[in-house]
Amino acid sequence: MTGAPVADGWQRLSPRMLLVHPVHEVMRQLPVLIGSLVLGSATGNPLWTVAGVALIVAYGLARWFTTSYRIGPEEVTLRTGVLQRSVLSLPRNRIRSVSTDARLLHRLLGLTVLRVSTGREATGDTVFALDAVPAGDVPRLRAELLADSLPPQPSGRVLAAWQSSWLRYSPLTFTGLAMIAAALGVISQSGLLRPLRDSAVLRAGEGAAEGLGVWGAVAVGAAVVLVASVALSVMQSLLTYANLMLRRDGEVLHLSHGLLRVREHTYDMRRLRGGTLREPLLVRLFGGARLDAVMTGVAGAGEASQLLPPCPRATAEAVLVDLIERPDVVTGALTPHGPAATRRRWVRALALPVVASVGAGIVALTIGIGVWVWPVLVLLAAFSVFLAVDRSRSLGHRVGGGWLVARAGSMQRRRDCVAAPGIVGWTVRQSWPQRRAGVATLVAATAAGTKRYEVLDVPADAAWTIAATTSPWLAATSWARD
Repeated sequence: MTGAPVADGWQRLSPRMLLVHPVHEVMRQLPVLIGSLVLGSATGNPLWTVAGVALIVAYGLARWFTTSYRIGPEEVTLRTGVLQRSVLSLPRNRIRSVSTDARLLHRLLGLTVLRVSTGREATGDTVFALDAVPAGDVPRLRAELLADSLPPQPSGRVLAAWQSSWLRYSPLTFTGLAMIAAALGVISQSGLLRPLRDSAVLRAGEGAAEGLGVWGAVAVGAAVVLVASVALSVMQSLLTYANLMLRRDGEVLHLSHGLLRVREHTYDMRRLRGGTLREPLLVRLFGGARLDAVMTGVAGAGEASQLLPPCPRATAEAVLVDLIERPDVVTGALTPHGPAATRRRWVRALALPVVASVGAGIVALTIGIGVWVWPVLVLLAAFSVFLAVDRSRSLGHRVGGGWLVARAGSMQRRRDCVAAPGIVGWTVRQSWPQRRAGVATLVAATAAGTKRYEVLDVPADAAWTIAATTSPWLAATSWARD
């Protein structure tokens, strides 16, 4: 059931949102509810808690009555605000994408959140979001909103679909550890640790740790954290990316994913300027990669630009080849940056173990040091050597044929493939150590993706040649010839 019309073409959201807004406001205002509960307990008057809940629910209900939208011939307009009125208008010919997001409660009620983007980053009150419209109305609204900027497209094909085997890459991205750290931070900040200090569970844990000894307790604790991290990472990946489908219909790219919370994105292929293959170290060791779009109007990092989560590298490469139709750009050999760039990677990688070894030697000669320190330093040195070798092998670039390719990194290796027509400017940057080494960092400026793509530590005398080869217009400038 669609929202009832108001007047002059204005429409309200679905009345089913009267069941959603109060729930979301209660969840959003949990600190206020906790405060009212504490105040009610301190004063012995439970009406404080009741009043807090009632005010939040009333605010949630008022959001539906104060929200309306209109799709006019020239622009779309959204009116919102309970205490402070806000009117947001977007020209229809500037609309570049329409995305949807349906949380579990929305899906149960047959609703979805529809967001409209003009290609510019929007936050806060500048986000044009209809929260929420009936899911059955989304195809009609999407077609109507994109009619002026993106005509109807022919049916295409599926480029990639989620496989359960992709879950094996989930524990390799440290998402679970980040979730555990965030949860511990919230618990410590909220003061929930205080009642736990005197709990029977904590006392039992302390007794078990004493029985295991220091190293035994550390090993058990690490195992528990590892198992919890793996479980959380797999669960998060399953909930976020299950049912993923990437489909191309002419000049339109459709991406949908999610198990409980379903998200859909529509991209205009005419704004695509390339792609980035991201390969975190552990994911790369197991043959995986992630694919991001380099596209104008889409943020170059994070969920907004992500086309594929960590998946087999062959899948990510095949999709990128399909999108840009240049296999040599995606998988072709790269030009190395020479011995100077290699030396810089070795020096920076070995700096930490050398300094740590010197410091440990000084401490050992003065006050003594534990025997366990030396095996740790050996492991640190071995890992640093591995990083130096891997960073040296990863570094390289490729130019020509209208494309710039740059690869660098080890812990977070990335291969940026950027179309030359999308590059609007060049910068050659040299730090003092780079000047001494005779290398430079070449920066390509573009309106797409992360806005700047770096070719690290190229020979300084070849930097402008690389830029001019990529962008022929640069060779015509007098200062570039000089």
